[in-house]
Amino acid sequence: MPEIFLGDLSQVKLFEILKPLLMGKKTGRLTFKGKENGEIYLELGNIVHAKTPDSSGEFGFFTIMGWKMGRITFEPDDLPPERTIPIPSEQLLLNWSSKKIEWERIHEAIPSNHAIFRLSLQRDGENKNISADQWNVLALSNGMRTISEIAKTLRWDELKTVRMTHQLFQAGLMEQVGQQKPVKKKLVRESFFSEIENELKKVMGAVSPFVIDDKLSEFGEKRDSFPQDKLLSFVEALGEEIPHDDKRKEFKRAAMEFFSIEK
Repeated sequence: MPEIFLGDLSQVKLFEILKPLLMGKKTGRLTFKGKENGEIYLELGNIVHAKTPDSSGEFGFFTIMGWKMGRITFEPDDLPPERTIPIPSEQLLLNWSSKKIEWERIHEAIPSNHAIFRLSLQRDGENKNISADQWNVLALSNGMRTISEIAKTLRWDELKTVRMTHQLFQAGLMEQVGQQKPVKKKLVRESFFSEIENELKKVMGAVSPFVIDDKLSEFGEKRDSFPQDKLLSFVEALGEEIPHDDKRKEFKRAAMEFFSIEK
């Protein structure tokens, strides 16, 4: 069954998208494409898995709930590859509602589970009391391990580990030393956008360059530095702008030829 376009986060709140799916006990995959990409899986009206490039589970769900931009599609009956959210959806949403402000503060200070922390020097001379859980995080924060690696070592979920790290950071016991460098992504060749623009002009005419620039803005990317791993979703997003099915298929067919060249 083809994906169903449900809206854009710049125009609708995610909860308004989730509500009818939860009430209708739907099973399937919500996909978010734009500057940030992610997925939420539902099974019989329960949110059972959430994933972004930097997080998963309840941490991943909270991350997606904080997004303000991105196209949302739904693929019915697509089953989850794993189940990272064990609590009922009602409790999950209550957790988000009660901790939204706290989470936004945490995410501002620690935007990724690839962040790396270490002990900081104590210059105020004050004694500080910490819990056993905080001590465990402190002991593993050696300036080399990421938050994700610490969570795996402690067998905690990432949300708990991020929260403990933030508490220690706020108390002045730890400092951030950087983030694990992501693998350098391959970029599309320079001629790709001129080729795709010519194909789009065949079905949409003079507005084609403006449509492409608008989509680039949604994806948070530029023509001269567009990553290959976003190419397929970008072509699909462009295709959604073509109102006629036959012309849309014609464009996608031609675009996929360019896509195979990029590989």
